[in-house]
Amino acid sequence: MLHVRSIWNGAISFGLVSIPIKLVNATESHSISFRQIHTEDGGRIRYRKFCELEDREVTQGEIGKGYEDADGSIIPITDEDLSSLPIPTAKTIEIVAFVPADRIDPLQMDAAYYLQASGAPAAKPYTLLREALKRSNKVAIAKFALRGRERLGMLRVVGDAIAMHGLLWPDEVRAPEGVAPDTNVTVRDKELDLADALMDTLGEVDLEDLHDEYREAVEEVIAAKAAGEALPQAPEPAAGGKVLDLMAALENSVRAARESRGEEPGEHAEVKSLTQRKTARAAPKQTGGKKSASTAKKTAAKKTTASAKKSTAKSGQGTKKTASKSTASKSTEKKTAAKKATPRKRSA
Repeated sequence: MLHVRSIWNGAISFGLVSIPIKLVNATESHSISFRQIHTEDGGRIRYRKFCELEDREVTQGEIGKGYEDADGSIIPITDEDLSSLPIPTAKTIEIVAFVPADRIDPLQMDAAYYLQASGAPAAKPYTLLREALKRSNKVAIAKFALRGRERLGMLRVVGDAIAMHGLLWPDEVRAPEGVAPDTNVTVRDKELDLADALMDTLGEVDLEDLHDEYREAVEEVIAAKAAGEALPQAPEPAAGGKVLDLMAALENSVRAARESRGEEPGEHAEVKSLTQRKTARAAPKQTGGKKSASTAKKTAAKKTTASAKKSTAKSGQGTKKTASKSTASKSTEKKTAAKKATPRKRSA
C-alpha cells in the first residue's frame, strides 16, 4: 500500500458499480530547487502577500479565490461553491468508454496518478475492473473534476494497480502547423541505408540504465562549494560547425556508435541499397560488421566446396598426368574462388 498523501477522494463509476478510491501522485520530481537570494549579502528574498485595499500583509488563512469580471470587478468563489457543482464528475471518476490503447495520442498525456482502493469494501469491485481491463486489452476513458476544472482521464493496469493518466482535451493539442521544413528535400536511398545501419547499431536501451546527469553535476558543484574545494571542470565542447556532407556524418556516427559498444574499429557495416533489398528478398539485411563478416565466410566456403567438387569429377576421367594438372587447376580454382568470395566492403 502506498504511504503517500491522497490528493483527491472519490469513487470510480463503472456503470452501476461504484468503487471508492483515493487519488495519489504516481510520479515525483527529483530536480534540485534553488532559493532566490540577495547577491550582495546572501539574504533570502521572500514574497509577501498584501491586500491592496488595506495595504497590509495577510496570512494564508485570509486568502481565497475570486473571478475577475470583464469590468474589473471581483466575484468571490468559495470551495463550497465548487464542491456543489451540478456535474456528476465533481467527486466521481466517470468511465464513459473503453478503447484500444493506440487510439490515445501521446501528445494528450498529462500527469499520472494511481487509483488506490479506499477500504475493504472497494477491494472486490476494484479487482473486477482491473481484471476486466487486463482481459479486454483496452483502456478506459473517464471524466473527472480536479483543481477547479473537469478533465479527461485514461485508466490502465500497472502491475496489480489501476493507474490514471490525465488527458488534455483534443482542442488543447496544437496542430503541427509550420513545424516541418517548408523546403523540398530529397533523401537518397544510400542516406536512408546509413540511417538504418545507425539505428541498428545503437540498438535498444534499458530505461532503468538512464539517469539525470545534469542533476548529478549540479550536486557535485554544490558539494564542492560547501567544502570550499575547486569546482569540477566542464569537458571541452566538441568542435562544432555546419555539417556539409550528410553521408560522411552518418558513416562517422555508425563508426562511433560501434566503437562505443566495444566493437573493433575495423568492423564496418555493409550497407545494402534499398533497390537491392527489393530485388533480392532472400538476401539478409546486413547492417552490422559481424553479420557481414560471417556471411562472407559462409559464401566463400560454399563457392570453394563447389569448385573442389567440379575439379574432382574432372580428375577422375583422365590419366595420372591429367590428374596432376587437375590438382594444379584445383589449387588455382580455390584461390580464384576465395577472391570472388570476398565481397567489397563499404565503410559505414
